[in-house]
Amino acid sequence: MNEGQRARRPGGRSARVTAEVHQAVTDLISERGYGNFTVGEVAARAGVADSSIYRRWGNLETLLSDVALTRLNARSPMPDTGSLDGDLRTYAANVAREITGPDGLAVVRLAVALSGNGQQGLQAGDDLRAERMRQLQSMLDRARERGENAPDALGVLDHILAPMYIRVLFGIVPLTPDYIDGLVDRLL
Repeated sequence: MNEGQRARRPGGRSARVTAEVHQAVTDLISERGYGNFTVGEVAARAGVADSSIYRRWGNLETLLSDVALTRLNARSPMPDTGSLDGDLRTYAANVAREITGPDGLAVVRLAVALSGNGQQGLQAGDDLRAERMRQLQSMLDRARERGENAPDALGVLDHILAPMYIRVLFGIVPLTPDYIDGLVDRLL
């Protein structure tokens, strides 16, 4: 390594700042709701300068989009249990755990609010759905390769994910294992 080059640490300061800013956004949404805080308040809560947020995300809407995409996609990894039935049950249980967890409702509300807020919000909603559909499609393609009869990704969205999200948004929780298994049973 040249003297002028610095070693980059994976998970270093940049990752820590991102995590702190994301958590600050999630906390503020939980406390105040969408649209009721500023970049300055996010920065203060995260312990960073406003300029750090503007340099990284450009504006509050881009930051909010990043939080929604990161939190909703990264937390629900696609399982590979060896069967579509097992994959769907595991995936649905993971999603249920995430959306009913400490930050779950705030992140779901953020995603809903973004999707109805101008062109950038529409793009964030489109990006979120596209990523979720890409994830689902990979699981369904794997099932087809094993010779299983798999529904389409929209079917999984309509029959498993949508009912869970609606229940969380309207406070009809908990999402019990029996309820989640029933959603998978009806789809398959």
